[in-house]
Amino acid sequence: MPGRKEIVSDFDRHKIIKDLLKERPFASVRDLQKVLGVSAATVRRDIDKLHETGIAQKVYGGVSAKDGYGAAPRASARPYDENRDIAVEAKQAIARVAEGLVRDGDSIIVHAGSTCYYLGMRLARRNLKIYTNSMPLAAYLGEHGTCQLVIAGGELHREPGIIHAVQPQQPSFFASKFFLGTQGISEEGMLESHPLLVRAISALSECADEIVVLADSRKFTLRPRNAVLPLSRVSTLVTDEGISDKNAKMIEDAGITLMIARPAGEQA
Repeated sequence: MPGRKEIVSDFDRHKIIKDLLKERPFASVRDLQKVLGVSAATVRRDIDKLHETGIAQKVYGGVSAKDGYGAAPRASARPYDENRDIAVEAKQAIARVAEGLVRDGDSIIVHAGSTCYYLGMRLARRNLKIYTNSMPLAAYLGEHGTCQLVIAGGELHREPGIIHAVQPQQPSFFASKFFLGTQGISEEGMLESHPLLVRAISALSECADEIVVLADSRKFTLRPRNAVLPLSRVSTLVTDEGISDKNAKMIEDAGITLMIARPAGEQA
């Protein structure tokens, strides 16, 4: 970076990158230039070294945490408020891409979860009919939206932030698309640990023509215990640049349309 002196050693830079990848699924070359204060060429050399040693994974545009590295895999979901503040830039980019899949006049389902919340915010003033079981999203749309809002019936469960009936029935709502977040993704499909989410997703998946999964690339490293939906039920997956070639191939081999979201200002 012109005019800026490199002030850390290779060891220090590599440690900073490794620590950064414990908090987010992907870091672009541009991100690392800002954090480290070094040139793009130096960042790329650092990425190559971390990739060669198996600590991180070189991907298009930057570096991602290697499967099994970074934050330890979790069997249980993070609290909603905690998860909302993780990988925010990636989630917002995913929401921007997902917004383009929605046409005025559509009836859609937007599930609970932080990435779906960002999508709902973007759709708030669109000419749409939106069904949601997300307490935070319903509150936002009620206050700020002009869309037609349909809210799931039942009891409020503040964790994981959904409205769910004690004796759930399939909603009398049909949608062109069901936008769904997930705690984890594997060859088994979409994975969740919270039993309420398992039941809610199963019921809502029968109420839409297409299922669109919104998941930052970090979700490919997590292994919750319950497979909720097989890959064959998903039509489209929107994720960020941190997805590995291996996971991209898994998704495409399953016949799923893979869409890569890039941060604002870096759209291809």
